[in-house]
Amino acid sequence: MAATTKRDFYDVLGVKKDASEADIKKAFRKLARKYHPDINPGDKSAEQKFKELNEAYEVLSDAKKRQQYDQFGHGAFEQGFGQGAGPGAGGFGFEGFGGPGADQFARGGFGDIFGNIFGERKARPRGPQKGEDITYTVEADLEDAIFGRTMQVDLDREVNCTACGGSGAQPGTKPQTCGTCRGSGTVSQGRGFMQFSQTCPACQGEGTINPSPCRTCGGRGVVPRTESINVKIPPGVDNGSRVRVAGMGGPGAQGGPPGDVYIVTRVRPHHYFERKGDNLYSDAKVTVKEAALGDKIEIPTVDGTVMLSLPPGVQTGQQLKLKGKGVPHLGGGGTGDHYVTIQVVTPTGLSERGKELLRELDRMSPSEPRQNVTFRGFRKH
Repeated sequence: MAATTKRDFYDVLGVKKDASEADIKKAFRKLARKYHPDINPGDKSAEQKFKELNEAYEVLSDAKKRQQYDQFGHGAFEQGFGQGAGPGAGGFGFEGFGGPGADQFARGGFGDIFGNIFGERKARPRGPQKGEDITYTVEADLEDAIFGRTMQVDLDREVNCTACGGSGAQPGTKPQTCGTCRGSGTVSQGRGFMQFSQTCPACQGEGTINPSPCRTCGGRGVVPRTESINVKIPPGVDNGSRVRVAGMGGPGAQGGPPGDVYIVTRVRPHHYFERKGDNLYSDAKVTVKEAALGDKIEIPTVDGTVMLSLPPGVQTGQQLKLKGKGVPHLGGGGTGDHYVTIQVVTPTGLSERGKELLRELDRMSPSEPRQNVTFRGFRKH
């Protein structure tokens, strides 16, 4: 096979060979925005780099193509690859199924053989296909989660190329049926009983080839776009709640509809309220007098300050409920409650007069708070 002068696809995108799918996508979008022809009109160097980026991303963003590239390099995608001797060819060449190509053969070879025998091999999807869904995480304050809010979200996504209409072909031309697979997207390998189907290396299973790739999108049919959208966050969202924005995801294939965007919310902790489900919790410090006599105290709530009546003799740790002062149920149908935990504050720094008054109070209202404690210690052995 003739030597190729193409740059390594990982070097083109500036990522390591063990880069994740998310890292590859992030690197491509960053560089694609930098070298896009619309941003660099008339710059042939930028146009060439943009084509190179598209070619690299088309391979590395597809798990199957990436596996082929990692094993065979650029040669895996040259027309005629696999039709002669050598790795992936009719003679197999997998060194007794233990060589470098054995893993790919086991998945792509035997799987196809048995699939063809028993009729279980799935055909490549044809016709319109919905685009990829995109997920974004946004942070919201507790106030936003309670009352709802319209937030501006910046989306990085791909859209159909307007120059070629998403076909990937230079305007004035159109994709042609692949001469290697005759439009089927697969080619036969092996001989006799050991025949199996493989993704066509010439068209990568598409069934068509663009002899004149679109100069705007590099033949991919899509271009990156960054845009801001307004998203209505409904009352009642919590950590992990999803808000769907229809039709703002990735572009559909073969005329299919675009995917959707899902906004996942993360609610920031609040300095005063603690949230558990749709209920809110807070603490209230009260004096000994307020707790003993049962005064009314002011309590901050999500709807403003309200007066809470303390029952006479309320104790530290006792919870009092403010009904309907919590978080609205997501989608409607009611509201949670607000629970106030009482903390009785013991006075400090008393004067002699104050101490005497407390002793007098104790004589007038004697009590034995520890009278039910019966534990007398562990038995010594």
